[in-house]
Amino acid sequence: MKRKSALLCGNSLMGLGMVMMVAGLACSVLNQLPQLHFTALVAHSAVMGIFIGALLWVAGARMGGHERISDRYWWHRRFDERCRRTGHR
Repeated sequence: MKRKSALLCGNSLMGLGMVMMVAGLACSVLNQLPQLHFTALVAHSAVMGIFIGALLWVAGARMGGHERISDRYWWHRRFDERCRRTGHR
């Protein structure tokens, strides 16, 4: 897969994951209102939608190459001598 198409596919998966997480969260919150009577299937699907959305988000970040930035900063914070605070006393 070319870099541009991988970035586009990854960003669209991240967007779809965000929409699913927000929709699942909204349905879960609306399920708590006594005026709305959701079935048990809708309530369980809303919670499952949050997890599926998070999975799509992570898959899109992996495909689009967005996880490298956080890995790089994690590496710098823990193993780069210039970023450590151990020598300040």
